[in-house]
Amino acid sequence: MKMKCAATFALALTAGAAQAQSSVTLYGIAEVGVNYVSNAGGGRQFNMVSGEWYGSRFGLKGSEDLGGGLTAIFRLENGFDITNGKLGQNGLLFGRAAYVGISSTQWGTITAGRQYSTVFDFVGANIVASGRWGGGFIAHAGDVDNLNNTFRVNSSLKYQSVSYHGFTFGGLYSFGGVGGNFAKNSGWGAGIGYALGPLQAAVAFTDMRDPFISAYNNGANAPAAITSPIYNAYASAGSLKIFSTGAIYQLGSLWFGGTYSNARFTDLGADPGNPGAVAALRGTASLNTYEADLGYQFTPSLSASAAYNYTRRASVGGDEGATYNQYSLGADYLLSKRTDLYMVLSYQTASGVNSNGKPAVAALNFLTPATVDHQGVVRLAIRHQF
Repeated sequence: MKMKCAATFALALTAGAAQAQSSVTLYGIAEVGVNYVSNAGGGRQFNMVSGEWYGSRFGLKGSEDLGGGLTAIFRLENGFDITNGKLGQNGLLFGRAAYVGISSTQWGTITAGRQYSTVFDFVGANIVASGRWGGGFIAHAGDVDNLNNTFRVNSSLKYQSVSYHGFTFGGLYSFGGVGGNFAKNSGWGAGIGYALGPLQAAVAFTDMRDPFISAYNNGANAPAAITSPIYNAYASAGSLKIFSTGAIYQLGSLWFGGTYSNARFTDLGADPGNPGAVAALRGTASLNTYEADLGYQFTPSLSASAAYNYTRRASVGGDEGATYNQYSLGADYLLSKRTDLYMVLSYQTASGVNSNGKPAVAALNFLTPATVDHQGVVRLAIRHQF
C-alpha cells in the first residue's frame, strides 16, 4: 500500500513538471545620437552620445509557470555606452535591474534585488514627459526627483499589486545592510496608480536614507561627488524624501498632462565628510517642480511633443534660493515597429544661487553644467529595439 501511494505521488510530480511552461527572452535597445550643446563647461560642444531617450541596454528576462496561478520570474538588465562599449550605471554588470521573484495572477508580484524606485515606477515611467517621449535632456532640474531614473535601489524587496478596476498599488523596502545601524543606507517607498481608458494618474513617495550612498553611489566604483550643482552641496543629507504625483489624458491623437514633485534633502550635516558636501549647511533643502506636457500623433509614424517645467529651490542657510525654467520640444518618426529617428531640443535658464552658494548656472540633466545662466541642447538620434 505504501509503495502504491509513493508511486502515485511520484507520477503526480512528474505530470506537474511536464505541464510547467518556462521561457527566457533576450531583449534590448541600441540608441545613439549626435548632440550640439550651447555651453558645456564654458564652450560649445558637438559630440556623439549613447542613449538619452532610452539608455542603450540588453537584458534577459524569464518566467516559469509554477501552477496554481503562480509564476517564477527574473530580470537581468545591463546598461552600456554604445559609442565605446563601457558599462553604464557606475560600472555595474547589471546596473539597470537585477531581480528575481514570484508573481500571482490573484495577489500580485513580489521581487527582490536591484530595482526601480516607486516614484519612477508609478510616475516617471509613463506619466512624466521625460519617460514618455523626451529622455534625460528634458528631465526636471538635475533629475532631483528621480522621475528620469537617475538612481536604482539596491537590496530591495518590492510588491506590485494586480489591477483592481484600473487601480494598482505597490511598495518597496531597501535593506541598508550596515551592522549595528538598521536604518543606515536603507530606503522605502509606496505608490498608487490608475490607468483605464484615456486616463493615467499616480501618486508616489520614496525615502532614501543617507542618499549619497544609498542613491547616488550604489554602483561598483568608489563614492564620487554628485555632479549636479543644483544639489551637489547637499551630499551631507541624512535623507532624500521625494513626493510626486501626475496625470496624463489621451484625447484622440492629442495627449496632455502634468506632474508635480517635491524633493527634500533633510538633516543636512548628518554626513559632512561626503565628497562635495558643504559641511556647514544645516536644515532642509526643498525643491518643488511643476511640469506641463502636450503632444500630438500626426500620423501612425510621426508624433511631436512639447513640455515646460519649473523648479524652485527654497532658501537654505539664509541664501536666496534658485529657480530653473526649462522648455523642450521633440519629434519622433517610426521607420518600422522597432526602429525610429527622433529629435529633442531643450533649453534651461537659471537664477539665484546654486546649492554651493555660487551664482546659479544652467545644468541640463546628463550634460556638463554651463558656466552661465542658460544652456541649450539639440539632439538627432536613431534607436533600434530588439
